[in-house]
Amino acid sequence: MDKILVFTDIHITKPGQTIIGLDPAARFAQGLAHALHHHADAKAIIITGDLTHYGSRTEYRRLKDILADCPLPVHLMLGNHDRRAGFHEVFGGPEGFVQFRLDFGEHTLLCLDTKDDDAPDHHSGYLCATRLTWLDQQIKEAKGRIVTVLCHHPPHDVGFPGMDSIKIRNGRALLARGNGFDQLICGHVHRTIMGHIDGLSFAMLKSPCHQAPLDFDDTETASSIDEPGAYGVLCLMPKGVVVHTEDFTLPDQATILDGASGTSS
Repeated sequence: MDKILVFTDIHITKPGQTIIGLDPAARFAQGLAHALHHHADAKAIIITGDLTHYGSRTEYRRLKDILADCPLPVHLMLGNHDRRAGFHEVFGGPEGFVQFRLDFGEHTLLCLDTKDDDAPDHHSGYLCATRLTWLDQQIKEAKGRIVTVLCHHPPHDVGFPGMDSIKIRNGRALLARGNGFDQLICGHVHRTIMGHIDGLSFAMLKSPCHQAPLDFDDTETASSIDEPGAYGVLCLMPKGVVVHTEDFTLPDQATILDGASGTSS
């Protein structure tokens, strides 16, 4: 089994700036330390977008500083709050879409760029022909392997009117390719949500910082609540993918064996 650590929506701000009274940089640093302590055997870390809150170079440099001593490979993706120019200036890489393939044993992870620089609402995602062609080619090359697609925006509704209004606008194009991969991992919504859509298994992970309230009537896209921060642990198993989520801001609890639940002889 290979473990991959997944963070999303870390929303790094400039020093002194907070979101609903929380310091995103401090929360991410806390989550990263927790993940590295408990899952030092992980193969890599993927951060699936909204690396920063405003996309400024100062914010990207602050993130780079936090990651400077990380002993694991870190792979960065973009979300709706990110800005390509600032990201590339600080982290380098070819300009354009930030998407890539990672292989671990019999598993392939396809990290797909859903950020739309020209979104009419500033926050929804979109998959242009270039990105869909890339995805089709990667799925074709990975035939016979266990394929997981990771992206920032979900392609489908989750029941929150506000967030559903800023999903991937042409999400059907991704769902239509669902028979070519086994698991979809998203962020964006700031809530742990798992299910099955059009025959495709999906999991959404929440932020290390601020979360979306469980409100099925809210039409706002920025409603936030201070609930425990979390990160995901993907377990790449011989025959599939298992998705765990770890709340790291809860008080430490001792592990106690419940003798009453054990097997008696």
